[in-house]
Amino acid sequence: MHAEPIRGGIRKAAPRTDLYEISHLPDPWQAMTAELKPPISHQDAFLEAYRCLLCGGPLTPAPCMLACPVKVDVPSFIGAISVGEPNEAAEIILLENPMGGTCARVCPTEELCEGACVLHSTNQRPVDIGRLERYAIDHIFNEGDLLVPARPAHNGKKVAVIGAGPAGMTGAFELANWGYKVTLIDSKSATGGLARSAIAPYRQLSDPLETETSRLWELGVEFRLDTTVDDKLLKELEASYDAILLAVGMGKGASTGCKGSKLEGIHFSLPFIERIKSADLPRVGDRVAIIGAGNTAVDVARQCVRLGANEVTILYRRSLEEMPAYAVEYGEAVEEGIRFAWLTSPLQYRGNGRVSAIQCAKMELGELDPSGRRIPVPIEGSEFLLEVDTVIEAIGQTPRTDFLAFIPDLEVRSGLIIVDPETGATSNPLYFAAGDALNGGATVVEAVRMGKVAASGINASLSVQGKVQ
Repeated sequence: MHAEPIRGGIRKAAPRTDLYEISHLPDPWQAMTAELKPPISHQDAFLEAYRCLLCGGPLTPAPCMLACPVKVDVPSFIGAISVGEPNEAAEIILLENPMGGTCARVCPTEELCEGACVLHSTNQRPVDIGRLERYAIDHIFNEGDLLVPARPAHNGKKVAVIGAGPAGMTGAFELANWGYKVTLIDSKSATGGLARSAIAPYRQLSDPLETETSRLWELGVEFRLDTTVDDKLLKELEASYDAILLAVGMGKGASTGCKGSKLEGIHFSLPFIERIKSADLPRVGDRVAIIGAGNTAVDVARQCVRLGANEVTILYRRSLEEMPAYAVEYGEAVEEGIRFAWLTSPLQYRGNGRVSAIQCAKMELGELDPSGRRIPVPIEGSEFLLEVDTVIEAIGQTPRTDFLAFIPDLEVRSGLIIVDPETGATSNPLYFAAGDALNGGATVVEAVRMGKVAASGINASLSVQGKVQ
């Protein structure tokens, strides 16, 4: 049996031979890229903006603004839309968030600004802030206006930014806007980091990353893509730049270490999503198991539904209460027919060349670990086999410990860079840091916030030292 991907559940259909040979199925690429939150029309944007109470003020900011990590003035930009000024709205957004177009598509708005909307208290639907933000940004970008400030005079100082993901792009934008000569370096051939390669295509393919990158070009940022920073290059950067911003993110996907992990049909989550985003759609079969229960795991599971899988099961060794994924993501996954096997851990992958089953054990929660979470303990005699065609491990990423070891006197704890949270300064005075390399992986908007903090920290440090002309 296969499952035709529809919103609201799984509808059974006729037996199949291969997903790509059945003419009545939706085009697989269309199924992959059909947006969960499509663009809003001009009329609907106006009507939605008109619902906003425009609460808050200079002394009491609106709850939605307080919930935004980068403190976008939400009531003001929505007010501009409500009076027919989407360009003004875009200007308000981009003033605080250079990645506003991307964030409008991928932010967990239900957990942040929309979750704080005062309309909840009146049992009304919150204002659709994310789609209004996208409407404003798309409107001005589609008109060809990048809203780039006039390029400032060079202040005589240079900053290297290593990593062209959201944190690095934001830091580069802020610094270039203050007159620094900025070089943005990344090992990939395109900007965006995980926002480009590892966010589910039903949230974002690549737009508006190209336009957000163009804004950096217009500000005079120099790009060195396809460039791997090794020990030798790092020493050259240290000798040539007044400060270095580390926005290197995390490394490869973490592994469960289960025996049999080399069998065909076992994937890591981020390369799996990247493959889909490059239009190389994998054949996953009817039965897919996802290991892990974070937001990426849920994204991967929902992608597998769209690839035609009939049974998609998320295995998590803890319970629903400990699940890292957002509640709204969990709810939508359940609507799409995804199953959750709580207190279940993989022990071994089985198969002859290709994975065909997972040997699992049921777990119970024991004592607290150092992080405050209860430790999962296997229940004796609870082992069972789960038949599968594909397994995707989605349990996080490993730190970039090898790279970080190149940097002298850099304080690192459990593979993560330690910084002053107010400035982004590391224990090495030349280096500042932002993004996933500090927290192990969070939201795009949190990476943007940290990029702004680190840029401000660099500017303050160089100004205090009298180094800025």
